[in-house]
Amino acid sequence: MAETQPGAPRRRTLSVEDYVAGVRAGDRTILSRAITLIESRNPEHHKLAQALLQQLLPHTGGAHRVGITGVPGVGKSTFIEALGKNLTADGHKVAVLAVDPSSSRSGGSILGDKTRMGELSVDPGAYIRPSPSAGTLGGVTRVTRESMLVCEAAGFDVVLIETVGAGQNETEVAQMVDFFLVLMLPGAGDELQGIKKGVLELADMIAVNKADGENEIKAKLAARDYASALHIMKPASPTWHPPCITISAIKNLGLDNLWGHIQSHRQKLDKTGELAEKRARQQVRWMWTQVEDRLLSALRHHPDVVDALPKLEQTVANGEITAGFAADEILEAFGLNPLDED
Repeated sequence: MAETQPGAPRRRTLSVEDYVAGVRAGDRTILSRAITLIESRNPEHHKLAQALLQQLLPHTGGAHRVGITGVPGVGKSTFIEALGKNLTADGHKVAVLAVDPSSSRSGGSILGDKTRMGELSVDPGAYIRPSPSAGTLGGVTRVTRESMLVCEAAGFDVVLIETVGAGQNETEVAQMVDFFLVLMLPGAGDELQGIKKGVLELADMIAVNKADGENEIKAKLAARDYASALHIMKPASPTWHPPCITISAIKNLGLDNLWGHIQSHRQKLDKTGELAEKRARQQVRWMWTQVEDRLLSALRHHPDVVDALPKLEQTVANGEITAGFAADEILEAFGLNPLDED
């Protein structure tokens, strides 16, 4: 199995045992190669990655899994760096899976997180892995979940997932973490009108960032308004009511309080068994998501479907047949009877 690009120096091919040993030993180079392997769409790499994940699975599950979202400009990277440095100073090992927006045209991404988190990127207790979202809904990459498991197996006890925060359906990140944090800006007025109800329903906590200097009063007023909005919504857990706090990442104010809430959330849900149930539901949901994704991929690449698609797409575009009729034709070309529910 080749893992090199044409013209690149050839690296030693690693076995599953090599990957497992390296990840468990905390070898950053092998950890990065393992995540690259998992991200690969090469069928051989996929098989190797699944074998690797299966062996690492018993060593996962011990970390705090925290998803972080917020509108562009809210200061997610500054916040993650400040929180991450606080946590490593307290002896935690922190992994950051930072998802960069991918170009809708080229598929490229900035991958600038190591630049934006300069101090945390050189912290021996932290590991930052930037990955392009590649157009994936939910602001997370196709394999963010698997990358999180590899980081846990490598001994990281806190995994922070920074989402794109550019308008995608944030449900996906909430479905893979224990705690979903929404960062907001001071000055609730127009923002409260525009905030997505779905995000509020998913939030385990809202933190109003940049609450320093002239913004301090605005931030407190915003937090009060967000708290009122949260109060009228049914909480996801009967034992946890999402708090709304103010912080200043750049001044490192309120971050200890924020982390205290995250720890309290875990303790309460651990005690009631809700955390284990939540993770179990997430895993089953992810199984079906992968089944659906692979079925769709198989359908799109089926030779009979490939042959039929150009004409069907054209006739639909021309208004000659309905989209539903064309869908039936595609499913039949794939070998399925669209009306057969047995």
